[in-house]
Amino acid sequence: MTRDDDIRPATRRRFLLEAAAACGVGLGLSIRPAAATPETMQAAIKRVVGEGELRKGKVKLDLPPLVENGNVVSLTVSVDSPMTASDYVKAIHVFNERNPQPNVIAAYLGPRAGRARVATRIRLADTQTVTAIAELSDGSFWSDSVQVIVTLAACLEAL
Repeated sequence: MTRDDDIRPATRRRFLLEAAAACGVGLGLSIRPAAATPETMQAAIKRVVGEGELRKGKVKLDLPPLVENGNVVSLTVSVDSPMTASDYVKAIHVFNERNPQPNVIAAYLGPRAGRARVATRIRLADTQTVTAIAELSDGSFWSDSVQVIVTLAACLEAL
């Protein structure tokens, strides 16, 4: 038997935490810390490239080298390709080494895309290396990397 003074008042935060915990237990989900490392980034790149050779060049990753606020970072990836039916970029992948997940974006293109260029905004959790990889229609992989210094971090997983 419980007394009324033993029951904590319901709050939105308590409800959300308990609901999330109940869903995780009920669905058999495991909760693990989300943090990419240079090793997990290399493993993610290996899943994309496989046994193929990763070469430098053809890819230009445009990212500011010093970022004041990691919450909104402009990123542009362009690839030197004629984008014809026989010579085009199949995919552009972006990876990072210190965000909660190593995969940032995967954009799939075709010859009708016109230009092999992707622009977006991302969050960066800390100072890190960001790598862009382009997969070409001939099966080759090309890359570029940029070291980014972040003064105010984003993507923090702790409550």
